[in-house]
Amino acid sequence: MTTTWAKPQQPATEDRRWKALGVCLTAGFISLLDTSIVNVALPSMEHGLGATEAAQSWVVSGYALTFGLALVPAGRLGDMRGRRQAFLIGLALFTLASAACGLAASADWLVVSRLIQGAAAGMVAPQTSGLIQQMFQGAERARAFGLLGSVIGVSTAVGPLAGGLIIDAVGTDDGWRWVFFVNLPIGVAALAAGLRLLPRFPAVGKREEFDPVGVLLLGSGVIALMLPLVQEQQWTGRQKWALVPLGALLLALFWTWERRHGRLGRAPLVDLRLFSLRSFTLGALVSLSYFAGFTTVFFVLALFLQNAAGYSALAAGVTVLPFAAASAVGAALGGRLVVRHGRKLVVLGLSGVALGLLGIIAVVRLVPLDSFGWAAALPMVVGGIGSGITVSPNTTLTLTRVPVKRAGAAGGVLQTGQRVGSAAGIAVVGSVYFAHLAGRGPAVEALQLGLLTSVGLILVALCLAVADLRERAKAPGTDTEPGELEPAA
Repeated sequence: MTTTWAKPQQPATEDRRWKALGVCLTAGFISLLDTSIVNVALPSMEHGLGATEAAQSWVVSGYALTFGLALVPAGRLGDMRGRRQAFLIGLALFTLASAACGLAASADWLVVSRLIQGAAAGMVAPQTSGLIQQMFQGAERARAFGLLGSVIGVSTAVGPLAGGLIIDAVGTDDGWRWVFFVNLPIGVAALAAGLRLLPRFPAVGKREEFDPVGVLLLGSGVIALMLPLVQEQQWTGRQKWALVPLGALLLALFWTWERRHGRLGRAPLVDLRLFSLRSFTLGALVSLSYFAGFTTVFFVLALFLQNAAGYSALAAGVTVLPFAAASAVGAALGGRLVVRHGRKLVVLGLSGVALGLLGIIAVVRLVPLDSFGWAAALPMVVGGIGSGITVSPNTTLTLTRVPVKRAGAAGGVLQTGQRVGSAAGIAVVGSVYFAHLAGRGPAVEALQLGLLTSVGLILVALCLAVADLRERAKAPGTDTEPGELEPAA
């Protein structure tokens, strides 16, 4: 089957399309913001709600788990039933779940609401990439993915700052509630704008059947894989790691089932022919490896700055602000340059992130802790620009050759890899950091070792991108030109 660029399927002015994109990016921003904004609110939850350490852990990890679990089925649902409808339902559910979180009268209530909120976020995310592919083509699509990359980078980085500002303004007793309530006016406004602006594209797979067996196998595999990762610090003992080979087995069974489903002429949950596209397979691996290293930086820095350096939650958030601002600039720039430079841009971006992290390690080693924030600003900017010109170009290159009919499921696969990578990276880097502290090593050395581990994960992504770049040099072609899906084996 030959794939072509997705062209807008209904008359729409350019202004209306970009406004519709703004709605998608707003929803994406608040859903991704919630992956990190609650981290600094955990002490407030303990003080104001009496949340135990286990409950606090599930507030953080439960969101990540259900977010990752919902992505592929929700993407497929959008492909089948219409992305506009799936997006609006997901956004409405996310807004209601945010209200339920803020009104929670007990820790159990909060955890359950948080799980629903994560699933709703996972429903929204793949619709955004699918709608971008339907509304835009060529350089405009790259620019749109560049803006999406800005949202991904900024929302992840400013979460601690936003949480710190809210806690500082409202106080520790009820500050955690407003971390969730802040989503309400944004969610309601985005929902109203979405009802008016989002295009009514016909469902591209409306005659296809859903694949419940595929959903069950993929979901159970993702749960088995992610649970020991997101609960790495809370579940003591090595028994938890038995879930990892179980998850791998379930995912292998999912692969076998999907191949069989395709051979029988039925629509699978994930069209495995997507992995015959080198751009998709390699881009997904680069994304997984990069997010394993990228998101862990804020995790260990937040711990170090507040627990070892004595920073407040607000001061810790301000410290990473240069990274967030530079990431937004880099992503917008990357979206404009990716059509011309392709994978070279990703290689440059990954190199910049690695260089920035090495600069932060040098600052930690050489500069007094009370001057760390100022001294780390320059390497934060270098790393942030590198992150921006990594995420958005890689997303563009990964999804370029994906048929619009499979855009939702493909976006779900890509983002599931990002969530699994983030969980795995936090587990690995966190283990290195806490192991050194448990051995009564200096916190400065623990941070250095943790950041070096993050650099190692990012270098894995860099090696993958360089290998792809060399292959493309042997067989010149345009990174962003349409391709083909190979027939099912």
